[in-house]
Amino acid sequence: MISFYYHPSPNPAKVALFLEESGLPYTFIPVDTRKGDQHSPAFTAINPNAKTPALVDGDVTVFDSNAMLLYLAEKTGQFLPANTLAARGQMYSWLMFVASGIGPYCGQAVHFKHFAPEPKDYAVNRYDFEAWRHWRIINARLAGQPWMLGEDYTLVDMAVWGWARVAPFVLGAQAWEELPHVKRLLDVINARPAAQRAEALKTRHAFKAEHDDESRKILFPQNVRLAPQA
Repeated sequence: MISFYYHPSPNPAKVALFLEESGLPYTFIPVDTRKGDQHSPAFTAINPNAKTPALVDGDVTVFDSNAMLLYLAEKTGQFLPANTLAARGQMYSWLMFVASGIGPYCGQAVHFKHFAPEPKDYAVNRYDFEAWRHWRIINARLAGQPWMLGEDYTLVDMAVWGWARVAPFVLGAQAWEELPHVKRLLDVINARPAAQRAEALKTRHAFKAEHDDESRKILFPQNVRLAPQA
């Protein structure tokens, strides 16, 4: 039985979607990051980077959401493209594009727009620009085909879905007007029963919603270095 360590945020969501789509049995284990659960010794033994999601499958431990998608796809043989070098090359390229571009730039855009103290104009401009640039590449990719890799629904679409769910929070209210093909992908996946079950996981635990002083200390430990030195 897979133990799935989850918090209701974009990266765990895409792994939850794969688990639900594949029908793999799993145990849901909440990790409340605003309470600091990710820093517990029990969790850092699984993921030394203290980030969600993570999974334990027997004697196998996997962290990083994109690594988890690849592991689960290889385990089940599901939601993979054709087993050719050309098809797998496209899969790796777009999956890593989400891992190294969409996720980090969206995360930083959210941080500086919604949580960072002033002054932050330079940082907001940089990360908003890069988040938009990456999403426009995804939108262009989807303009000529139904799914990221062509005619078939794959783990790459799940990776995109995890972040597309929060695109308006990242980019602003105009996100869907300017990214219609991403919105189409989101709507099609949202209509799938597996996506609805994946979304419902967030209701299975009373995750802390408040973003207060205590959660800021936990989530942004680097701010300690900004405090005046005695």
